[in-house]
Amino acid sequence: MKIGFIGLGNMGAPMAANLAAAGHDVVGFDVAGTTALGVTPVASAVAAATQRDIVITMLPNGDILRAVAGDIIPAMQSGATLIDCSTVDVDSARAVADQAQTAGMLTVDAPVSGGIGGAAGGTLTFMAGGSADAFAVAQPLFDIMGQKAVHCGEAGAGQAAKICNNMILGATMIATCEAFALADKLGLERQKMFDVASTSSGYSWSMNAYCPAPGVGPQSPADNGYAPGFASELMLKDLGLSQQAAEAVDADTPMGARALELYRQFVEDEGGKGRDFSAMLPRFETRGRS
Repeated sequence: MKIGFIGLGNMGAPMAANLAAAGHDVVGFDVAGTTALGVTPVASAVAAATQRDIVITMLPNGDILRAVAGDIIPAMQSGATLIDCSTVDVDSARAVADQAQTAGMLTVDAPVSGGIGGAAGGTLTFMAGGSADAFAVAQPLFDIMGQKAVHCGEAGAGQAAKICNNMILGATMIATCEAFALADKLGLERQKMFDVASTSSGYSWSMNAYCPAPGVGPQSPADNGYAPGFASELMLKDLGLSQQAAEAVDADTPMGARALELYRQFVEDEGGKGRDFSAMLPRFETRGRS
């Protein structure tokens, strides 16, 4: 396929490189001038979208997605497919889908889970919203860039799934970090804490696959000084999207709201920006109840 990829950052660049390595003709553009292995750089987002069968975007937020979509949709050929892998608000995803469909194109909103390692290794999970026909077009590319793709429903459903998933992740990571900090003060060794919780009712992805305690469990950012696999400011963004969505549909999400407050405090006031979201553990280690 002829693919245009817009947004070659930490996630987009390895995703585009994997598509090129699989034999697709991939051109790419990023406002920062970054490139990706095997991807032909072009001078603009419009150039990346022109005469392409598929256009994939990986962008920071809904406002930027709307702006880019407004530029590229008129340049895309009729019948092309727009796949947005950004994590944005549901309204932006649906607005872009409406715009593209009006122009005669298929669209999929397909945010990802798996972080930078998953993007590089081609092991991402895609949560997709859009028509069955659009998902069928995108599926072979998801198979290259990831290990699993779930068709969640119509336009916006992929973003809804991502927002709900990451609200769970943010809240469970905070609880996991709290538990380790409490275990420390109770004199319980971290390895013993992990051995119990990881094989009993404390089991979770935050505990078992991404343990925030250095030297405990599988390799994670905690073992690399909390250099980000998933940065705290990105978790803050996603939790903000979850609460924006909750307000829009009048959903009661007190744990999500509290997780948002804690990550905002961590990122904005406590030096958490640029650190992995699991760096909540050293935060709790130094704090008392007051």
